Amino acid sequence: MNREEALALVHEYVKNEGLVRHMLSVEACMRFYAEKFNEDVEAWGLIGLIHDFDWEIHPTLEEHPTKGAPILRERGVPEDIIQDILSHGIGTGVPRDTPRRKALMACDEITGLVTAVALVRPSRSLLDLEPSSVKKKWKDKAFAAGTNRDEMAEAAQDFGIELWEHVGNVITAMRRIAPELGLVGNVQQ
Repeated sequence: MNREEALALVHEYVKNEGLVRHMLSVEACMRFYAEKFNEDVEAWGLIGLIHDFDWEIHPTLEEHPTKGAPILRERGVPEDIIQDILSHGIGTGVPRDTPRRKALMACDEITGLVTAVALVRPSRSLLDLEPSSVKKKWKDKAFAAGTNRDEMAEAAQDFGIELWEHVGNVITAMRRIAPELGLVGNVQQ
């Protein structure tokens, strides 16, 4: 499966634009880390792009991503990529024991927090967002209260990247696609 086919799969199963943007964000982060670690950028990006494709049809942690795996197999997605996607689920039995799997977990939820912080800034932009702004909001437990900060910190640690360095990397990766994410805001480019 190439990126064009993956994007078609996403648009076939995902109607919520926010979820599409989330998957694009995770793809950007996965590509960033693949470049950083001299890994297969296309494979890492593909994992990020399609990791939540089944969330709207299987919106529970018991079903997602397990029930999406057969669809990916039908589409010819390589089994190693399917296993990597399964590793970010709960109770799938697939360990997070490779750099790709650890990267997916580390990049998944943190992209939502970074997006939320960008959206409450006067600029509504990633282009002038710094890790220090995310850190301020991190301390405010009422902000994005549904996010699991402990899980995000643990995932970064498991991936071997200091949390605030990771946040900076995520911001850098997401800036690359800020127009696609609707996060250019009112910052002059």
